[in-house]
Order: sequence, then C-alpha cells, then structure tokens
Amino acid sequence: MSWFQKTITLKPRSRGFHLITNEIEHALPQLSKYHIGLAHIFIQHTSASLTINENADPTVRIDMESHFNHFIPEQQSYYLHDYEGDDDMPAHIKASTLGNSLSIPISNGQLSLGTWQGIYLGEHRDHGGARKLVITLQGD
Repeated sequence: MSWFQKTITLKPRSRGFHLITNEIEHALPQLSKYHIGLAHIFIQHTSASLTINENADPTVRIDMESHFNHFIPEQQSYYLHDYEGDDDMPAHIKASTLGNSLSIPISNGQLSLGTWQGIYLGEHRDHGGARKLVITLQGD
C-alpha cells in the first residue's frame, strides 16, 4: 500500500462551473504508478466546491450555474453574513450543497471516471481567487 499527497493551486477563475480534470491529471504524474487505488481530492475553501458531471457539452456547466443561482439567490433579507459581499453567503450554501471533496477510483494508472464524466470546480464567488486542492493518492 502506497500513499502520496500533493497540494496544487488552481488559477483564479470566473464565477461558474469549470472542468478541471486535465489540470488535476497533469499535476499528478505519480498517478501512473498506481495499479489500483483511490484519489481523494479536497478543496480548502468554503465558497467553492467540487463535483463530477458531464465533460462533453459545455452548456451543462452553464445550466448548472443558472440553476444554482436560481436555487440559492443573492441578497436575501434573512442572510446575516453579508459583509463580504452579496455573493458570499450564497457561495457558502452552494459549497455546502455540492461538497468539498471527491473520492475517485484509480485503475491502471488513471482516474476511473466514466466516458462522459469530468471533475468540476464550482467557483461560487464573483472574484474567488486561486483555489487550493489537497490530493491524496492511496493504493498499490
């Protein structure tokens, strides 16, 4: 059983859902050493999230952003936490709804994602800045 851990920093992105699978894979040449295992990916932020969804049609990412903005609107009178901007409290709710980590199987040196699956960064702030991911690989 082998363990490996690395922190990577993603470049700042605009608000929305961004496909980051290739960026993660390029940052992990060590992945090729694992025949079988798990990759755990954790985002160290409270206003951004990780999820897995459609990797082929970019309109899915646009629809995801539209839905979450409708589902969790800004400027609600019941939000008390608003001193960091109108997008901040909704960003926290979106991040909690989607989650801060993913576990993905590793098979034969690759992430075992389905044909149409990709890893999304959900950037829920208008100006979120660089985001850090802690990636842990475990396996043989």
